[in-house]
Amino acid sequence: MDSCLDYLSKNLSPSIAFDVVKRLNNPIVGLEFLELTSDKLNLNHSSETYNLLVKSFCHMGLHDSAKVVFDHMRSDGHMPNSHVLGFLVTSCVQAGKFDTAKVFLAEVQHNDVGIGSFKFNELLIMLVKRNQVDEAVCFFKEYLRLQFPPDTYSFNILIGGLCKVGKVDKAFEFYNDMEIFGCTPDIVTYNSLIDGLCKKHEVDRGHDLLKEVQLRNGISPDVKTYTSVISGYCKSQKMKEASLLLDEMIRSEVMPNERTFNAIVDGFGKVGDMLSAESAYENMLFFGSIPDVYTFTSLIDGYCRNGQVNQGLKLWDMMKAKEISPSLHTYDILIKALCKENRLCEARDFLRQLKFKDIIPKPFVYNPVIDGFCKAGNVDEANVIVAEMEEKRCNPDKLTFTILIIGHCMKGRMFDAISIFKKMSAVGCAPDNITVSSLVSSLLKAGMPDEASRIVQVASEDWNLCSSSFKRTIPSRTNANIPVAA
Repeated sequence: MDSCLDYLSKNLSPSIAFDVVKRLNNPIVGLEFLELTSDKLNLNHSSETYNLLVKSFCHMGLHDSAKVVFDHMRSDGHMPNSHVLGFLVTSCVQAGKFDTAKVFLAEVQHNDVGIGSFKFNELLIMLVKRNQVDEAVCFFKEYLRLQFPPDTYSFNILIGGLCKVGKVDKAFEFYNDMEIFGCTPDIVTYNSLIDGLCKKHEVDRGHDLLKEVQLRNGISPDVKTYTSVISGYCKSQKMKEASLLLDEMIRSEVMPNERTFNAIVDGFGKVGDMLSAESAYENMLFFGSIPDVYTFTSLIDGYCRNGQVNQGLKLWDMMKAKEISPSLHTYDILIKALCKENRLCEARDFLRQLKFKDIIPKPFVYNPVIDGFCKAGNVDEANVIVAEMEEKRCNPDKLTFTILIIGHCMKGRMFDAISIFKKMSAVGCAPDNITVSSLVSSLLKAGMPDEASRIVQVASEDWNLCSSSFKRTIPSRTNANIPVAA
C-alpha cells in the first residue's frame, strides 16, 4: 500500500482520478477511491469527478451516498453547477425524499447556485401531479426564502394544484401575493380560480370573477373560463343562468366546445327538460362539436329519469351505430332503469354484454339485477351473476352479500345464507347491523336459534356488532315459520 500510494502521489492528477472513477463504472468503489486519495494524498478532486458520482448515486437511488459525495465536494471548495443541483433535487423529489431536496438547496444558498426557474417549475409540477400540493407550497416558500424570484408560471402551478384539491381560499392567498413579486395573473390563473370556485359550489363567486376578467385590459375569458361557470350552474340545476351565459359566450365570439355542450345537455337531463337537452344536442352539431360518450350518456340518463327507458335504449342503439363505446356509467344507468321497471331479462342481457367488454365493473352495476332476481325468487340466477362478477375481478360488496343472504333466506335456504355470511367474513367484507339482523331474524323464524346465536357471537367478536339487548332476544326454542333447505 505504501509503494502504491507513493506511486499515486507522483502520478495521480485530478483529471486522471476522474478517468479512473469513470472507468471503474461503480460509484461505490469510486467513492472509496475518492476518499482514499483525498485522505492519504490530499488530492483535490475535480468538479467533474464529484458531479459524476453524485449523478451515479442518484440513478441508483442511493441519495444518502449522494449526500456524502456532496459534503466532500463542499469541503473541497467545489459547488455543483445549476444543472447538477437541479438533477440532484429532482431525483430526491422523485424518490419521495422531499426534506433531503430542501437540504441540498439550503446548503448552496450562499454560493449563488440556483436551479433556475424552469427546473423549479418542473419540480412544482412534479409535486402537484403526485398529489403533494402541501409539499409544493412548502417548496415554493423555501425557494422564496433562498431569494430566487418566482414567475407567473410558478404561481399558476400552485394555484391550479390548490384549486384541484379544493383549497381555493389558499389559492387566493397566492393570487393576492403575485403583484408583490412583480407577477401578473393571466387567463390560466383566473381559469384555475374560477374552476375551483365552481367545483366548490360557489358558482356566483366564480361568475363574479369571470366578470372581473372581462374588465381587465389585455386579457379575455376563453372557452375554459365560460365552460367552468356554465358547468357550475348546470350542476346546481340553475339552467336559466347557464343558458344565458352560453348565449353571452357565443355573442362574445368564444366558441363553445364539447365540454360546454355536454354540461348543458347533462344539466337539462338532470332537471328532466329533455326538449331543451335535445335542443342543446342539436346546437352541438350545428357548432361542429362532436357528441361523445358523455353526451349520449347524459341524454340516456335524462330519459331514464323521466321514465322513458325505451327512448334511452334508442340512444344506446345510436351510440352503437356511431361506434361510440359506452362507459360503465352508461351501463349503470340503463341497468338500474330496466330493473326499476322490472325488466330483469333485458338488464341481464346488458350484464352479459359487459362480460365481454374491457371495462372493470363495480358492484353497484350488478347489485340491482341480483336484487331483482332474488326478489323474484330466482336465487340460482343471482348466484350465477355473482360468479360472473368475480370472473371480471369485481368483488362483491356489503350490499351484494346482504342481498344474497336475504334472498336465500326468503327461499328457505338457511344453510346457504349462513355460508354466504361466512364467506363475507372470510373475505374481510364487514357486515352491518342490517345484514346480521336480517339473517338472525330469518334463522329464528326458521327455528334455528343455535345458528342465530352463533351469528350474533361472530358479529360481536369479529365486527363489534349487535348489542347485548339484541342477544337477549334470541330464545332457546322457536317455532319454524320458514322452510329450511340444505
